[in-house]
Amino acid sequence: MLVVFLKSVFTFILVLIVIRIMGKRQLGEMQPFELVITLIIAEVACIPMNDPYIPFYCGIVPIITLAALHLIMSFISRKSIKARRVISGRSIIAIDKNGINYENLQKMNLNVNDLIEAVRSSGYIDFNEIEYAIFETNGKICIVEKDTDPMKPKPALLPVSLYIDGYWEKENLALAQISEKQVTDIFAQNGYKNAREILYADIRQDGTVYVSPKRGACFTGKLELAGGANW
Repeated sequence: MLVVFLKSVFTFILVLIVIRIMGKRQLGEMQPFELVITLIIAEVACIPMNDPYIPFYCGIVPIITLAALHLIMSFISRKSIKARRVISGRSIIAIDKNGINYENLQKMNLNVNDLIEAVRSSGYIDFNEIEYAIFETNGKICIVEKDTDPMKPKPALLPVSLYIDGYWEKENLALAQISEKQVTDIFAQNGYKNAREILYADIRQDGTVYVSPKRGACFTGKLELAGGANW
């Protein structure tokens, strides 16, 4: 028992020192290689602690090696932009002036629902208010708003999705009391006769429909709503 206790104490102190050396980032702010090293250190540290018959150096050597590897990769990242892009990746624009960037979503292995959740978590509910949305290399999203006139009060509108990457949101169509044809007519008026060409469409209480094609610039349309006050 004494051996296990001492190994646990020394392992804790060593891991604490290593984590301090790695920097004061929160888990969600780590670069990919930092997160991988942290997870491996946590796994390696448990090995000699759980088994009194495993030599203590079997835990110390891997931890020190990983700490050294982190310092080397951090140094290389600071000195070389190309190496930094290989090790940490690069920021990717998810929403630009043309709307949702479908190709970049595919690169990040994200779907539209993931993007909606990320945008909402940042305090934005309307894609039409966003000029740019950029996913940083640590997974966080940066939002740049469109220019607005501060002298004109904006009504509180909550967009609801109507169409997401090939699928209709039946409940929201019923909520807004509109049909698929009314929405596809807006697609067609802007040159998109096949709904499969559209990535995302939503509507808000004033009848404004926001549409982002898979390829091409986003656009808006207008519908008369009988049930606009239902949400």
